[in-house]
Amino acid sequence: MDAAWWNRWVFGSEPDEPERGPRPGHDYVELVGGPLDGMLLDVTGWPPQEVVDGALLMSEHGWFGPGGRSEYAPAEPVSGSGDVGRFVWRGDVP
Repeated sequence: MDAAWWNRWVFGSEPDEPERGPRPGHDYVELVGGPLDGMLLDVTGWPPQEVVDGALLMSEHGWFGPGGRSEYAPAEPVSGSGDVGRFVWRGDVP
């Protein structure tokens, strides 16, 4: 992973946290599109079915404002590797 990867924010971290980037030994997916575009989601320890299901993530910046959620689902694996790698925004829900 390049230096740009290690400088990215992990979903759920606060702006004033000194350790808001990815941590070695953790598994992450990149959030693509929507209000959380470019952030990383820590999926360390998630059962495989939960990774396949995607995630509803709290987001103050989505269509429904504070208390709303943004839905992200796995993108197609790259070249059949089985590695999800990215969750793509599907929309916002209240």
